[in-house]
Amino acid sequence: MSDGDSTPAPTNAPTKASAPRLLITVCTYNERENIERLLPELHEVAPDADILVVDDNSPDGTGTLADQLAGSDPRVDVLHRAGKLGLGTAILAGFREGIARGYDQLINLDADFSHHPRHIPAMRAMMDTVDVAIGSRYVPGGGVVGWNWRRHLMSRGINLYARVMLGLSSRDNSGSFRCYTVAQLAELDLDRFRARGYAFQEEILYRLSRLGSRFGETPIVFEDRRFGESKISWKESVAALWILFRLAIDRLFRVEVRRQDGLADTTAG
Repeated sequence: MSDGDSTPAPTNAPTKASAPRLLITVCTYNERENIERLLPELHEVAPDADILVVDDNSPDGTGTLADQLAGSDPRVDVLHRAGKLGLGTAILAGFREGIARGYDQLINLDADFSHHPRHIPAMRAMMDTVDVAIGSRYVPGGGVVGWNWRRHLMSRGINLYARVMLGLSSRDNSGSFRCYTVAQLAELDLDRFRARGYAFQEEILYRLSRLGSRFGETPIVFEDRRFGESKISWKESVAALWILFRLAIDRLFRVEVRRQDGLADTTAG
């Protein structure tokens, strides 16, 4: 290198953009044994992220334990709700917090280790090119461990039904392991969601697709819960089918999904 090449770089050279502010939401009801193991693993794969535990007054003391963990770690916060009000409403409460607090991205996952934290880095990397990164069981490399044939049939059936009724092209529409762009969540009228339970997973994708959101799917391996009991049932599945049918009618008549006041939703709770 010649002497003329040794000029110091300009001090105003561009620096690497800071990482998006990330909130991880975990909705809980009787997940005490899982939550004390899950949060450290989330910190390990996403040390820059904040974690919000949304607890529905769990009788097993999940909320109390979450408070203790939050007391020793400023990256953890807890939202206490009055009771078991439905998974969909719990996730919406997390969305409202993410919007109100000005986060850029929001990851939601189950508390029972069926969604393993090891998949989070791949989901975050995908957000460079999409608006919603879906942790998918049904793309190459994805899969499920520990299900019987009835559970497989139920899941495959509801996903096919969602694609047909709601016009979704994504393969896994019923899972909740996803990363969202918060600015797009703020465009939605969150008060108009129909689903209160598990059908929320398909409904949020339908509403975001109406905004023109770009979806991407990264493979995950879904593992049956480590502790506690599954809260899904055939009754819940039948209710989901009805909700998706009503959304299909909304789609037919192009019912608006955006906030009508033109303002971002900043209502927490």
